Amino acid sequence: MQNRPARNGQHGPVLLDKSRTRFRLWAPDAQSVSLVVVGGDTLPMQEGADGWYSVEADVGAGTQYSFLIDNELQVPDPASRAQSVDVHDPSVVVDPAAYTWRNAEWPGRPWHETVLYELHVGSYGGYAQIEQRLQALADLGVTAIELMPLAEFPGDRNWGYDGVLLYAPEASYGTPDQLKHLIDTAHGLGLMVFIDVVYNHFGPDGNYLHRYAKHFFRHDQQTPWGDGIDFRRREVRDFFIDNALMWLMDYRFDGLRLDAVHAIPDPTFLSELAERVRAEVEPGRHAHLVLENEHNLASLLSDDFTAQWNDDGHNVLHTLLTDESQGYYGDYHKDSTNKLVRFLGEGFIYQGHENRRGESRGEPSGHLPPTSFVLFLQNHDQTGNRAFGDRLINLAPADALKAATTVLLLSPMVPLLFMGEEWGAREPFLFFTSHHGELADAVREGRRGEFAEFAEFADEHTRERIPDPNAVETYEASKPDFSKRDEPEHAEWLGLYRRLLQLRHAEIVPRLEGSRFLGAEALDEAAALARWQLGDRSELRLELNLSGNDLAVMPPASTARLLHSSRDGDSGGTDTLPARTARMYLLESAGVS
Repeated sequence: MQNRPARNGQHGPVLLDKSRTRFRLWAPDAQSVSLVVVGGDTLPMQEGADGWYSVEADVGAGTQYSFLIDNELQVPDPASRAQSVDVHDPSVVVDPAAYTWRNAEWPGRPWHETVLYELHVGSYGGYAQIEQRLQALADLGVTAIELMPLAEFPGDRNWGYDGVLLYAPEASYGTPDQLKHLIDTAHGLGLMVFIDVVYNHFGPDGNYLHRYAKHFFRHDQQTPWGDGIDFRRREVRDFFIDNALMWLMDYRFDGLRLDAVHAIPDPTFLSELAERVRAEVEPGRHAHLVLENEHNLASLLSDDFTAQWNDDGHNVLHTLLTDESQGYYGDYHKDSTNKLVRFLGEGFIYQGHENRRGESRGEPSGHLPPTSFVLFLQNHDQTGNRAFGDRLINLAPADALKAATTVLLLSPMVPLLFMGEEWGAREPFLFFTSHHGELADAVREGRRGEFAEFAEFADEHTRERIPDPNAVETYEASKPDFSKRDEPEHAEWLGLYRRLLQLRHAEIVPRLEGSRFLGAEALDEAAALARWQLGDRSELRLELNLSGNDLAVMPPASTARLLHSSRDGDSGGTDTLPARTARMYLLESAGVS
């Protein structure tokens, strides 16, 4: 049984006043701990109960410090609020109340209004540079930006999933106050801001917890990144829950995207995190909790969490658009039409079904509202985990992609766009890091080894063409070229996204609360009819044909109003559905049939 939760802020330094700070460190495996103030004194810390060390010092915001473990190893604060340089360098005391908020009363936005836009802060040039592009995103119809992980990582180029100091925003992107200014500016434009948080592992370089808090981890449970985190321990649970509350309360993020929670072995931790968030966020303020979870646990979405990234939906659409069948796409290529039907009609495809390895996963999901599912055609994983970071525009026929984009932006599921997608950016998004020495070699070879089972990379020399994650050129190649947005080809895609999002906000969002799945059926190979009841009892109806052949279909009811056809010149309402076409109809106050 867990002890009562500690108060928010137990981990990390606490400013008592402008010139005095309390420092605490959970170090149960240390014999002694001292506070080392850069340019000042080294102060012994007092050992308290349960492995905690603490000391108060006459220092204020801006002070650089580290901890000396057993008089032999100097380490940063694992709950550092900022780093002076990088993960091995001294931490910095930050005053969380120093920033003056211009939009302090911003309540956020209800979930059903969400249109997410995922971006990598470094590829934009940092917090200040993102601010310059917020107005364009708001004008497009985006209502929330989602920042890939910000926790301090080694070097200055990384996706963010190698973070080791989870409370410290990456120094190469800007200061904590610059991050707050970005969020504040977004709120002034009506944009929510989400952050991707990683609570399932620490990166391979810069994490010293193994030295002085060995029981932060458990050796009997392994993850893809090594020993699992021991969420049975009160101190460990609070470390992550306090972190979530810091982002939501100190930085006023509007939501969290929790990375790969299937690698968190204790499901009670997730429920407690959600409960603590609901209890501490101010009444009337929206705080959204979104999961990535390969286990497809619909039960988590019934009570504790707002939504889940729907990899199933992406994967079946991707294989229908590209005919790819290798790796995990093999689970979706076979019987793809029926899987398309299940996705459109019930949300998850795997609801206890077996995958290609004979493993069952998932829970029934058709009872959930469609807004429980975040749908995407591209994201950092699905693009960046490809050997050459190919974007979908380079892989699929344009007319088929326009049809899938209609599903993305006009279905009742919550859409997520990946940076540059809206103008058809062709620059790749590659896997990049800035490791050095043996770790850099291991990451490069490990990355290339991931593709050894793919037929096109069976040859070792072919695998050597896969870009080195640590090369600066790999990072530079992954930056969207914003100067191309107005070129004719890209302007056409941008216009399409703008029109579809205008339709979404005008016709669908006002009706989304209370929506539900009504089911779907196959029309033919790679084609389906899907229906959803909206909150005002109107019906949204999708005719989708991703095959290369025209199909005979039953004409829609005369009361059906065509919202959009992805095929230029197609006015709908006919008994033929052209190849690679999506039509979305609205039947006003249709009720259930």
